[in-house]
Amino acid sequence: MTSNFTVHAASGYEQLMGRWSRRLAPKFIDFTGLAGGEKILDVGCGTGSLAFELAKSADLAEIQAIDFSPVFVDAARQRNSDPRVTISQADATALPFADNAFDRALALLVLHFVPEAGKAVAEMRRVVRPGGVVAAVVWDHYGGMPGMRMMIDTVAALSESGRQMRGRYCFQPMMQPGEMKRTFVEQDLIDVSEAELMIRMDYADFDDFWAPIGAGEGPLGKYMTTLDPTERGRVEAAVRDAYQAGRPDGPRSFANVAWACRGIVP
Repeated sequence: MTSNFTVHAASGYEQLMGRWSRRLAPKFIDFTGLAGGEKILDVGCGTGSLAFELAKSADLAEIQAIDFSPVFVDAARQRNSDPRVTISQADATALPFADNAFDRALALLVLHFVPEAGKAVAEMRRVVRPGGVVAAVVWDHYGGMPGMRMMIDTVAALSESGRQMRGRYCFQPMMQPGEMKRTFVEQDLIDVSEAELMIRMDYADFDDFWAPIGAGEGPLGKYMTTLDPTERGRVEAAVRDAYQAGRPDGPRSFANVAWACRGIVP
């Protein structure tokens, strides 16, 4: 399995998205539910936002966390101090676990970066016992992330390559209303439900907003690495102007919506 998410350094990911995934994780756990003594699989753990939030529940027996990126796996292992949490490198579309091994398999902000997302859902279903839960959450890039759309639309207004990048960003897999729910149903999960989860992304100033992107992290960061220095400067100036919106640089806050989906293994 390849991933469509570009990561150079765990610290860059933390500034770009990890700090926000930590805000989303408790809401996602409330949506999925937990029960004492359960064994949980975190699929696409990144730097550990979901796994370490799960570990706050003293009643859980075991938390297995996997990610395709060795950068993320190393960072999460360095952060881990809970003996119930095991972090390993693995492929979401070929999970290295036995059938029925877990009570729940959860994926926080990962399915939209998996080219074969349906296959990943099928694997999550396989490793969860009958009556267990499969759940995932992804950002609504098209309609639910105004701060990111502000940036993406600004870039799209500057060039054809920017418009093409916007099309890829806004229509990644699993992001349209009902898309994850259909995929869960197609994988024979039952009692499938979908919900919207919202957090706010708060930035100290434009540099706080832009630094990981300028360093090449994530989809827009990857796009920035394809530009020559003059064009990169033009894009950064235009996005800065959009962020500041005619006011002095400083704090900004953006609401962000994610699609969450939950199903039961029959």
